[in-house]
Amino acid sequence: MAQAVEEWYRQMPIITRSYLTAAVVTTVGCTLEIISPYHLYLNPKLVVEHYEIWRLVTNFLYFRKMDLDFLFHMFFLARYCKLLEENSFRGRTADFFYMLLFGATVLTGIVLIGGMIPYISETFARILFLSNSLTFMMVYVWSKHNPFIHMSFLGLFTFTAAYLPWVLLGFSILVGSSTWVDLLVCFFSL
Repeated sequence: MAQAVEEWYRQMPIITRSYLTAAVVTTVGCTLEIISPYHLYLNPKLVVEHYEIWRLVTNFLYFRKMDLDFLFHMFFLARYCKLLEENSFRGRTADFFYMLLFGATVLTGIVLIGGMIPYISETFARILFLSNSLTFMMVYVWSKHNPFIHMSFLGLFTFTAAYLPWVLLGFSILVGSSTWVDLLVCFFSL
């Protein structure tokens, strides 16, 4: 069993393996209180005034609690990040890395600019970590590259991959997760 997990891990493409490893290590480190989430969250004031530049990266690595939501996001990260890197970006690792970098930059920009708009700035101020949104972005990009693949959601109903982001948004709403930035990913990508 351990051999199969190790083999699965080694066969992952480099960007997927690196991001998955960093996300799991960061989340486990915070769960075990080795690292404090207060040193990781996105805080524009601390980035600009105190030069805590690492926050621009670490807010994409922490997935809050190690619960069912964490497992779903790790599954989506491992599956769809790997599929994108192996298929849509085959032989173009740098392009895949730049796509992730661009997506992370746009998500950060949405939160920062949204935090300056009157009446909605309070909603954006509550967004401290963008890890779920970056994972959602990868699912969204994969679904746009593979719109006709038939899928099933928990064995309940079938649909094509083009609708996967919307199905996941509906599921997030049902379980009570915040989908604010994820919804913006869909609208900015239309």
